Formats: sequence, structure tokens, C-alpha cells
Amino acid sequence: MAIEASSEQTREPRIRLGMVGGGAGAFIGAVHRIAARIDDQYDLIAGALSSTPEKAVQSGRDLGLDPSRTYSSYREMAIREAKLKNGIEAVAIVTPNHVHYDAAKEFLKRGIHVICDKPLTSNLADAKKLKKVADENGALFILTHNYTGYPMVRQAREMIANGELGDIRVVQAEYPQDWLTEAVEQTGQKQAAWRTDPAQSGVGGSTGDIGTHAYNLASFISGLELDSLAADLDSFVPGRRLDDNAHVMLRFKAKGSEKPAKGMLWCSQVAPGHENGLMVRVYGSKGGLEWTQKDPNYLWYTPFGEPKRLITRGGAGAGAAAGRVTRVPSGHPEGYLEAFATIYTEAAHAINARKKGKAVDKAVVYPTVDDGVKGVAFVEACVASSKRNGAWVKL
Repeated sequence: MAIEASSEQTREPRIRLGMVGGGAGAFIGAVHRIAARIDDQYDLIAGALSSTPEKAVQSGRDLGLDPSRTYSSYREMAIREAKLKNGIEAVAIVTPNHVHYDAAKEFLKRGIHVICDKPLTSNLADAKKLKKVADENGALFILTHNYTGYPMVRQAREMIANGELGDIRVVQAEYPQDWLTEAVEQTGQKQAAWRTDPAQSGVGGSTGDIGTHAYNLASFISGLELDSLAADLDSFVPGRRLDDNAHVMLRFKAKGSEKPAKGMLWCSQVAPGHENGLMVRVYGSKGGLEWTQKDPNYLWYTPFGEPKRLITRGGAGAGAAAGRVTRVPSGHPEGYLEAFATIYTEAAHAINARKKGKAVDKAVVYPTVDDGVKGVAFVEACVASSKRNGAWVKL
């Protein structure tokens, strides 16, 4: 179980971590902090936790941060921490989408590694500019598409890469939720308010918030690159300014001589009965795979013409890719927080290798700034296609 932290005698020093956003009342900030601590790879020592100075100070106090390391702005934090002998080595950015570009840029250009929530930015122009900054400054950029951290997702990816499904023909992904079935953003609910605001979220609603996760996971597992799409987006709730439901047809690029794979993606935040129904199915010429987040420790595999098989996390049939990110024996469930922690620990492996001037182990896998650019391109292509009555749009 290689993801476990090494002993105190041999372990790497904890990585000095800062955080932008994630103050009092912010759900995802707490998730990032838990994820960073699960494998004991980080110490949170600084933060610009809110755009409101008073809230930033109180949030820092609540987390036990040194008041001198609690900042009223991320730019102030980046400038000062870069000058400190024991300043932060990495920063987690957990703000609404429209802040990602400018905040990440401030740290990247000072050589501080960035761990950023998805989507990468609120628009494709900023996404491309941020990739340029990351490429030019050499700091690592890790995007927290946390669902790629599940052991059985890694198992599916490994099986497909090894050719066990043959030529991939069909990829289906869905991510339905029900929490925006009513106009809760009009009640002042913070999480709904910014996600349905184009100025903060960007041009995509459900497509940006959860559609990007489904798209990223489909690509991560299948190993395929999207060529074009045709999308039908809706805002079913009266007065809502961004989409809350999307049906998207996908055409992937051909690999070798086989016929390009086709796909379908459905994301919705107005689907009563679905709290968080993320699912991916992949079908090839030799068999199929099915994984669902509500039962994440299991992967269904069906070789063509043979009975359906259940592969369990930590159990018989699971390979090396799943094993290296498995923490506890089979039968003991691992879930959302552990998958999130896998991304943080993969980032720690990469950061520690960089500090030593070594190449990162090829087994280490995490979403990058390139995956982020693709995600924002996916959202903008969906919006463009839907405006043209579902016309096919190249990415």
C-alpha cells in the first residue's frame, strides 16, 4: 500500500502549504484541508482565507494559523511567503472559478507550486494564459479532479491501457445531482449563488461544475482525447442564468486504425433522487467496464461472452495501479475524502522529487494544467454548440 506515509525516520519533511479561499463556511476548503492531512504530507501554515479581511483573520484564528501568516489578499501572501526562508512551498486555491487565474498566476511566477480546484478558470482565454505562466515558471500545477484518485478508477484505466477491452467503441459518463432543482440561489445560499452567477462561474453552470468532472473522468479512464461534441443545454429553473442540465454527444479522436469511439455525457443538477450520481461505462471490442461513485470500491468487468465479474479494491483481480493508492484492506470502504487525498499525495510525490532534482516516478498520476485547459474548452464548446441548436463543434 505504497500511498501510506513512510516512518518518521525515513519520511520526507511535510510540505509547507498555504491556502487561498476556504474560510469559514466554505465546504471545499475543509475538504482540501482534510485531504492534505490524511497521508500526513503537508502542514498548513499560511492563508488568505477570505476576500473579507475580518473573515480572513477569524478563519486563520479558527485554524490555528500564526496571525502574521494570515493575509488579507492572495497577492500579499504570494509576495511575502516567497521572500520568507520557511515560506510556503505549495498553495491550495479553493475559491470560486473567476479567482483561479489571477491567484494561481501570483504564486506560479514566484516558483510556488499550485494545487487548484476545478475548473481551471472561468474562461478559455484565461486557461490558456495560465498554462503559459505554468510552463514558463517551472512550478508544478495540480488540478484537483479528485475522482481520478479512486483505486478502482485507476484499475479501470490500467485495464484499458493494457488492452483488456480491445478497441474502445463507446464511452458513457453521467453526473446527476438534485440540489438545484429549486432556485436556492435566490435564498442567499452561498454555494448556489456563485455557481449560478456567470461573473463568478463562467459561461457554464452544471457543465462547468460537474460536467467537467464527468468529461475528465471519461477521458482519464478511457485514455481517449475528445475531437468534437454536440450539446443541448437547458436552464430549467425560471430565472437561472446558467445551464442546470446538459446532454452531450461526444466524438473521440481515432487511435491507430480503429474507428473513433463515440460517447454520451449527461450532467444535471435538477434530477430529483440523485444526490451525487457520478458513473462511467466503457465498452470495447473485447468487453466492458462500469464504475459508479456511490459504490466506489467495486468495478464491474464483463469480458465479451463471459459472466460479469466483480473486481474489488484491495481484493483479487485488482492490479498495481489500484494497489499503490489503496490504504486499507478490502472490505473496509474508502471514499471521497481518501480519493481527494490521493491527489494531494501524488502532488507531494511530485513536489518532493522536484526538490531533489529527480524525475517524477511514472506511476505518479495527477490532473495537470493541460487537463484544466481541456476542461474549460469542453465547457465553452458545449455552450457554443447549444447556441447553434446542437451543432457539432470541434474542441
